[in-house]
Amino acid sequence: MTTSIQDVAQKAGVSISTVSRSFTRPDLVSTKTRERVLAIADELNFSLFRSAAALKSGRSLRIAVLMSGHIRLWFTASVIEGLNEVLHAAGYDISVFQISSIEERREFFEMLPVRRNADAVIVVSFDIDNNEITQLASADVPIIGINSVDPEVRGFTAAVNINDVQGSTLAARHLINLGHRDIAYISTDRDVSLNFSVQNRFGAFTECCRNEGIEPQVIVCKVDDAGRYQISDVVTQLMSLPKLPTAIACQEDGIALPLMFQLERNGLSVPGDVSLIGYDDSFYTDDIGLTTIRQNPVGMARKAAHMTLDLIEEKPVDEPYVVAPAHLVVRSSTAKIR
Repeated sequence: MTTSIQDVAQKAGVSISTVSRSFTRPDLVSTKTRERVLAIADELNFSLFRSAAALKSGRSLRIAVLMSGHIRLWFTASVIEGLNEVLHAAGYDISVFQISSIEERREFFEMLPVRRNADAVIVVSFDIDNNEITQLASADVPIIGINSVDPEVRGFTAAVNINDVQGSTLAARHLINLGHRDIAYISTDRDVSLNFSVQNRFGAFTECCRNEGIEPQVIVCKVDDAGRYQISDVVTQLMSLPKLPTAIACQEDGIALPLMFQLERNGLSVPGDVSLIGYDDSFYTDDIGLTTIRQNPVGMARKAAHMTLDLIEEKPVDEPYVVAPAHLVVRSSTAKIR
């Protein structure tokens, strides 16, 4: 809930006018009282000027951001960086909600119309259902997707997505053109009921392979409660296969980067024995020569933030559903089959 001047006054044990004077006319308040009021205001995240602006505009000056992944992950942190660059400069705060199941997502949307504590909702990398769209409509709050599943079909007000179908098709064709037929695809299984955008990557990759008569070997990379990928288990699964694949595609660079080192520790050369491709073009991919699919989550988030501000101001958005092209970045981790 938004902290009011009454909340600060009550906790400080002073009048509302004393709180106001502590900000606007400090010469009329004792140093001890003013320091106490300002300390409590800081503790409650209250600003007189911010509160006045919110009251005047009828807005909360807060954007709710729903995320499924851990904040420290490259994609998630990059999205927050891009959103914050634009929204903070416009006077908005970001409230991050980590959602791990349909139940948690449903609870958020059920409470939003009651609380009315966000001027917009940004959903990152997963879907919402029709009932939740209806609840948002009752709160008169725009919803913006970043890498969200079927945003136009689901009823998002606007969205910015990478073309995951194009990206995964580029990855599959790259490996196939290098002569690889024994291909493995490594995906995560977060053990949740949400529909994630990365599932589109898996579907597009396998479809492209099957069109060429190739059935990729699917290996699941487990994720622990702290968000760490269990790469050693992936290596165990790979080494236990009747025939080792000559190429491996990973759902994201977060799997591919540590897997490269683990493969080499087990006596396999990359790309001599096995080619490896990631997805994201995240930190260190260029340094270690990982072939990958490039996306720009910071730029996507900036675009989504600008659309969010326009929607809050009820300005027209010329292109509400933006699909950014994917790019294949070829480095030294992939090569022709021996």
